[in-house]
Amino acid sequence: MLVRKPQFARGREREGEDECEGRGSAAGTGRRRRVLTVTAVALVLTATSVALGAGGEEDRGVSAAPVLAASVPVERLASGDLAQGIASLQKHLKDQPKDATGWATLGTAYVEQARTSGDPTRYPQAEQAFERSLALRPADENDTALAGRSALAAARHDFPAALSQADRALRVNPYSESALATRVDALVELGRYDEASKAVELADDRRPGLPVFTRYAYVRELRGDPKGAREVLLRALKSASGTADVAYVATALGQLAWSQGQYDEALGHYTTALRADPRYVPALEGRGRTHAAQGRTKEALSDLEEVVRRFPLPGQLAALGELREAAGQREQAGQQYELVGVWTRLARANGVATDLESALIEADHGDAKQALKAARAEWSRRESVHTADALAWALHANGEDREALTYAKKATAASPGYRNASFLYHRGMIERALGDDRSARRHLTAALDLNPGFSPTGAREARSALGAPAGSGSREDS
Repeated sequence: MLVRKPQFARGREREGEDECEGRGSAAGTGRRRRVLTVTAVALVLTATSVALGAGGEEDRGVSAAPVLAASVPVERLASGDLAQGIASLQKHLKDQPKDATGWATLGTAYVEQARTSGDPTRYPQAEQAFERSLALRPADENDTALAGRSALAAARHDFPAALSQADRALRVNPYSESALATRVDALVELGRYDEASKAVELADDRRPGLPVFTRYAYVRELRGDPKGAREVLLRALKSASGTADVAYVATALGQLAWSQGQYDEALGHYTTALRADPRYVPALEGRGRTHAAQGRTKEALSDLEEVVRRFPLPGQLAALGELREAAGQREQAGQQYELVGVWTRLARANGVATDLESALIEADHGDAKQALKAARAEWSRRESVHTADALAWALHANGEDREALTYAKKATAASPGYRNASFLYHRGMIERALGDDRSARRHLTAALDLNPGFSPTGAREARSALGAPAGSGSREDS
């Protein structure tokens, strides 16, 4: 069962499990089919890289889109605009190979393309582009490349490096929007919430705009103020002009509403986002998760199947797997969890740290010992509420519930005050394992009261633990 915030996850790695290939059993046939499907995902990701343009022969002759400017906020471009902009910029750099700003902008666009398409092979390409830029223009004059390096480090989950590179960029240009925004991200992911609050206020003073507003909202949510977060996002939506901006902010509003169990409101925001950009995958995913929370399994499967068809990312694969598992489709669910491992191996090969997501997915669907190893490794690097929750759940999966409760309390503490239904569920199940029925009931009930459909499998298990009917716990939007 996955929390909303993490974007990557790792399923069980089934290497060597096709040893029954030569047998005539139905089970062997099923395993062979799954192995072929797993291999296909790697091919899909590779094909995506080629289709989007990797700077090789496929890119020649493409010049329809204008060259991206360094000031363009590429993280808010529609996917088609981003792909066209990259192709045009690649052509420009073949003609003008000494354009330092162009190389830095290309690197930043590669980072965003990797993040949105699920193709981590873009990260080494981004790194090369930033190196090219810095070779042409030194770091003390090249805030664009430094800010790009910060975004790349954050995308690879190297948050200390992201913070360091953002600070370097801001020494060159104190008003760099990208560096200001990524600095907030890094501090949040490192669990330094007081500093993140100050950083987002500084960013708002220097470069107010949608990237800062959405981060402002998330910091407020983390500090236990979802109403304040909603107010910020609604103001941001009013100021959004382009279709990509509308889709971006409306989806953030939808995610916030979903996390509070306000499903009708969430669907309204996702409808706004998809009206602005019908191909915006985060909005389609959000709509699918909301349909799942409402028990509309057919619609949820349709949306999530389309999401993973287009971008087979771990979080989305696991969400589809859990929906299938809750629907009794265990074999199909297992296929989704296995596909997660393919992406994870590819991501690690391209410098992405995946321990937080590995801990969560392994604890629920794979190897408990591997989950604990990953969670401890991530906690040693950053002590956030998300890593505390992951470590608590991994310890629980290994039967170490007394230690698990220590971290579950950190994840659900009054400071910073973040309210997450999955965290409350994890704490409740840990307390139940320790025999503290009163506390367990309090936290399991709180999880379902906050977001009764937080997970197809987790919500079902919470209701079972409480002895409630399978359909209970839902509530109307307030």
